[in-house]
Amino acid sequence: MTIKSIAMIGALLVALSTLSSCANTIRGMGQDTANTVNATEGAGRRVARAAN
Repeated sequence: MTIKSIAMIGALLVALSTLSSCANTIRGMGQDTANTVNATEGAGRRVARAAN
């Protein structure tokens, strides 16, 4: 193996790990957003019940 091929394999591994961590971050942000929406809806229902 030459230095060039080792560098190419290393660059590919770095790119793959970057892309996979980015996908995990996007999924996590989606879950956080869904939890925020659910909490806001729940708070709205509690306020509506308290007003009645």
